[in-house]
Amino acid sequence: MRTAEPQAATSRAPLGPPPAGVEQKIVDTIRTLSLDAVQGAKSGHPGLPMGAADLATVLWTRHLRVDPTWPEWPGRDRFVLSAGHGSMLLYSMLHLSGFDLSLDEVRRFRQWGSKTPGHPEHGLTPGVETTTGPLGQGFGNAVGMALAERLLAARFPGQPDGPDGHRTFCLAGDGDLMEGVASEAASLAGHLRLGNLITWYDSNDITIDGGTELTFTEDVGARFRAYGWHVVGPIDGHDRAAIDAAIREGLDDERPSLIVGRTRIAHGSPNFEGKNKAHGAALGEDEVRLVKERLGFDPDVSFHVPPEVGEWFAGWRSERARETAAWTVRRSEYAKHHLEEATAWEGAVAGLLPVDFLTEPPTWETGDVVPTRKAGKAVLQEVARQVPELVCGSADLFESNLTAVEDSSPIGPEAFGGRNVYYGVREHAMGAVVNGLVLHGGVRAMGSTFLVFSDYMRPSIRLAALMEIPAIHVFTHDSVHVGEDGPTHQPVEHVDALRVIPNLHVVRPADARETVDAWRHALEREDGPTAIVLTRQGLPVLERVKGSPSVAGAGVVREAAGPPRVILVASGSEVSLCVDAADRLAGDGIEARVVSIPCLETFAAASDEEREALLPAGVPRLFVEAGTGATWAKWMGASDAFHGLDRFGASAPGAEVAKRLGLDPDVVARKAREILG
Repeated sequence: MRTAEPQAATSRAPLGPPPAGVEQKIVDTIRTLSLDAVQGAKSGHPGLPMGAADLATVLWTRHLRVDPTWPEWPGRDRFVLSAGHGSMLLYSMLHLSGFDLSLDEVRRFRQWGSKTPGHPEHGLTPGVETTTGPLGQGFGNAVGMALAERLLAARFPGQPDGPDGHRTFCLAGDGDLMEGVASEAASLAGHLRLGNLITWYDSNDITIDGGTELTFTEDVGARFRAYGWHVVGPIDGHDRAAIDAAIREGLDDERPSLIVGRTRIAHGSPNFEGKNKAHGAALGEDEVRLVKERLGFDPDVSFHVPPEVGEWFAGWRSERARETAAWTVRRSEYAKHHLEEATAWEGAVAGLLPVDFLTEPPTWETGDVVPTRKAGKAVLQEVARQVPELVCGSADLFESNLTAVEDSSPIGPEAFGGRNVYYGVREHAMGAVVNGLVLHGGVRAMGSTFLVFSDYMRPSIRLAALMEIPAIHVFTHDSVHVGEDGPTHQPVEHVDALRVIPNLHVVRPADARETVDAWRHALEREDGPTAIVLTRQGLPVLERVKGSPSVAGAGVVREAAGPPRVILVASGSEVSLCVDAADRLAGDGIEARVVSIPCLETFAAASDEEREALLPAGVPRLFVEAGTGATWAKWMGASDAFHGLDRFGASAPGAEVAKRLGLDPDVVARKAREILG
């Protein structure tokens, strides 16, 4: 693989500013649109849009490369509003600049079915790069987007603009930078020297409960300098010349840049400027009138966009369209002479899989004993060979998760040609950065850690599910079989906790063969994230019963000699446990079918008839899992039962812990007899 440093984006000269009078009108229009929308909804956050209107105006009119007619343009700059509560700032700019967001949608702010929800949602509103609101998550996404650009530039060094030379801009508030996820992500970004990332710190010293002096008195700039960032300011966040100069300075540095902008929340409000009451509530009709009068707007007219603002943005759109047209011509000319590389780039950006994807995966003999994490390692190497855009990561557990791409170097500062992201002990950041990598496009991203630490990543996983993006997570060491490390590291409730997240597919393979299917499912899925849950202990390779039902990845691994009297249902390591229990039952003349359901989400999506074929009505079922079993309840009838865990584990060898806690074939067989009466 050829590697080269990405071509600097600073070769693109900043745009000229609007005429002074028009520029001020843009700033004031952002403020009044935000006030009107929040007042109309009688809820929202007017303070940030009013305070950050100067920054948004300078960034969008002079520096940000986007094309409203092509929101998914691969060469665009990314803008992340990490402080998502200030959504009307973003909606105002999207509307004014000509994205498909009408004034009627702005009027419907926070209403059912609108494109202007309370916090920005990716996939709903054109121009929204990521779903934000949970503070700090957007900041972590921005780090991932900046990293993705570096990875693509290293993989395709000959592409025009290397390939795109774009930047990621982020707006973060005091609350964002209080959150631990932002600290972790900032530390990683500084280490990687992501000079294509510029964050505006909207430092207004206000939170919902009052001034930041209550809780947050550190020197944020000094903290970020210690992380390895270039820090500009503090500057006056309402001085547009100073804002412009600060952005230019950030664009010229090889490190990620933090611009500390001192702003006044609800700037322009006679009675609420600088006060915490302006943070999260409508200011009231009287105050809205006062602000409009102060700004020279008609107080009796709502959602007004002055004609000179619309006219200026029409010209701005034409310039943006010319830029994307020129970019398209450059790419077309490049493809004429470098077809193979151009085709590979296009396939990566489109997220295409090879037509023969995993048609010849690793194989194992029936009866081989293989930990599914080791099977996962073997599958991953084949996946990585076929999908070169796959980037793997681990939170300081590559040696344990077995999730590194072999024969590939670590990704590091000045070294973006590798495939393995060493996140360090930063699970919070890993989840958010993985989302950012996927959102950027051109990169497929996987993160890994122990299952018990999925708790640290839950907000990011939840947002990936909400955004319907195909992030992948591999969680190993999936049960009390972890053993000697004890209950702090032995997952009990975690599989169920993940399964209850809507649109997340949790795949817990029973053996090495199902691990192949798990990876195939994760890579083929396009509408949401997938968690692959793997074992440390060895599991026998099973064989599906020929001619038996197979439903959405679920199937029969042991069939009864005659009509089954009981069905044992499990996922993961408990499938082979149920096979052993069924053998014991057969010795007593009780015929049992054993069914593996690795993914409850795909099983639930099957038809009633398909599920009925696998789990016929009238036959009692015993569901078995090394966990709390909460998510199996919907499949249980009056004659069914669950066998699992209702307590934490203990420190001892894994096999002993499992046996003492009832994860034993004799105990499972006894439970099956009990439900038969």
